[in-house]
Amino acid sequence: MTKPSLPDLLHAAVSAVGGTERPGQVAMAEAVAEAIDDNTHRLIQAGTGTGKSLGYLVPALAHGERVVVATATLALQRQLVERDLPRTVDALHPQLRRRPQFAMLKGRSNYLCLHRLHEGAPQDEEEGLFDQFEAAAPTSKLGQDLLRLRDWADETETGDRDDLTPGVSDKAWSQISVSSRECLGATKCAYGAECFAEAARERAKLADVVVTNHALLAIDAIEGAPVLPQHEVLIVDEAHELVSRVTGVATGELTPGQVNRAVKRAAKLVDEKAADSLQTASESFERVMELALPGRLEQIPEDLGYALAALRDAARNVITAIGATRDKSVHDEDAVRKQALAAVESVHGVAERILLGSEYDVVWYERHDRFGATLRVAPLSVSGLLREKLFEDRSVVLTSATLKLGGDFNGVAASLGLSPEGVEGDDAPTWKGLDVGSPFDYPKQGILYVAKHLATPGREGTRGDMMDELAELIDAAGGRTLGLFSSMRGAKAAAEELRGRLDNPILLQGEETLGELIKAFAADPKTCLFGTLSLWQGVDVPGPSCQLVVMDRIPFPRPDDPLMSARQKSVEEHGGNGFMAVAATHAALLMAQGAGRLVRATGDRGVVAVLDPRLATARYGTFLRATLPDFWYTTDRNQARRSLAAIDEAAQADGK
Repeated sequence: MTKPSLPDLLHAAVSAVGGTERPGQVAMAEAVAEAIDDNTHRLIQAGTGTGKSLGYLVPALAHGERVVVATATLALQRQLVERDLPRTVDALHPQLRRRPQFAMLKGRSNYLCLHRLHEGAPQDEEEGLFDQFEAAAPTSKLGQDLLRLRDWADETETGDRDDLTPGVSDKAWSQISVSSRECLGATKCAYGAECFAEAARERAKLADVVVTNHALLAIDAIEGAPVLPQHEVLIVDEAHELVSRVTGVATGELTPGQVNRAVKRAAKLVDEKAADSLQTASESFERVMELALPGRLEQIPEDLGYALAALRDAARNVITAIGATRDKSVHDEDAVRKQALAAVESVHGVAERILLGSEYDVVWYERHDRFGATLRVAPLSVSGLLREKLFEDRSVVLTSATLKLGGDFNGVAASLGLSPEGVEGDDAPTWKGLDVGSPFDYPKQGILYVAKHLATPGREGTRGDMMDELAELIDAAGGRTLGLFSSMRGAKAAAEELRGRLDNPILLQGEETLGELIKAFAADPKTCLFGTLSLWQGVDVPGPSCQLVVMDRIPFPRPDDPLMSARQKSVEEHGGNGFMAVAATHAALLMAQGAGRLVRATGDRGVVAVLDPRLATARYGTFLRATLPDFWYTTDRNQARRSLAAIDEAAQADGK
């Protein structure tokens, strides 16, 4: 039997999901198939509406080797497993003569732990374990969440937190879940045979397509112990997020509260001397942290160094001692010991890492009004790690609507540890970039308006001229506005000011769950939604409810961001342009994502308004504009208002 052609397979899959074949999708599918066949790597930019999920799923399923698909967001994971994969497998089955299997795999703490549910959670203050269901008042929110979790445990087939609706608080979930370090292991656990996490792993081992998230992909790369099953093809969707997710996984932190919990968990399991030594070290660390001021630590201060060395040494002694001491009063000792070990090993690992003082790490203090000080350590760059771990022994396809920054792929490629396109290095994997475009006609569907007449935004203070401009734009648009702000303070100030000046309802991120806010925004065209980071990337509202997207300023990282400023400085020390490589690239990525909120369907029309004149006047403005969709560009405020009024009038005439 002849092998089915890729165009035939793609046609069958697109028909099955009720979609329309697009040239960009065909080009993407061919590039993915070529990469898999040649065991090479691709960076593919596919604009909104391309249908990129099918663009990579169809060639991957046709090839027949195991594929891991890693995404950044829960929404896309769900879409793949609940909609795209079932329909695609059904559509391809007659031609492939086989039915590829697929499975979802996440980190262990995402699954309900039956041992923790039935045996209770180790209690910090008391001996042994406690029954969290008895301890929480049934009338409290925590108590209600826990009772609902207990009922859900009898019904769920997956134990996956994301299958529980409505969800529960992190505090409630932590009572019935464990990290991989705290897990007893299937062979030692009384519930090992029924374990949800183990069942998910077994399903993944048998699957042709494993859908996971960037965090688990990072853990798989960093920790050395494989979590994902062996695979020949890796597809990273929403790849613009990968570097920040890997950085997050590779970041360690220490707080006095965390150290205190480790002390309490270990106290009953070691001799008095070892316990006292860790307690004393914990108190010294807490005293140092009380005086900590936010900012980067280019050198470890002497008092912090002493405190960390004491913590490291005391933690090492406790780790050794835990294995040798048995306390007869402790119920379910294995679980208590495992959790104590996990807590103490975490403290030891971070303290030792900071004391090593690697030139490739950045160390800083953060302060929070409510939680006090935190000591953090993160890699200066994850490019070397990604180059070494991501591109070995498999074909890798990275795709997103936003991979070309300033007109080419090289900025994103460098962050992934890749040489510039076409340059072959000794240890750098070779790759090709492809921009398959978008099905949308951006110059006809959207306008990019830069408010060139406004004052340049300063670091502090209200921007009266910006507020006036924003009010006039919203008024012209008849509402229909998504306001993207570079800080929560800016979003709140604008919401407060404009609620007093406009009749339009203004929703503010944080006043309700994000899902509810987006639903309310989409339901009423007169409504505006203001917010910060998650709105720049997480809103999909096609149609007339979102016809004006406003950015208050270019979203450069804060000058006092320790990690970003350290990365910028490092680039400069190596002869590069730190501002363009770090700050401008960060801003370009966010602005491209933000501008992408405007046109989500072929019938959408609207304006992206940037209330920061630097986009028109600064030298780097050209680089930033080259990253945005190819909207019709103007700095004429009257033109922007006329266009918005006309779009609003047309929407009203359509009864929307």
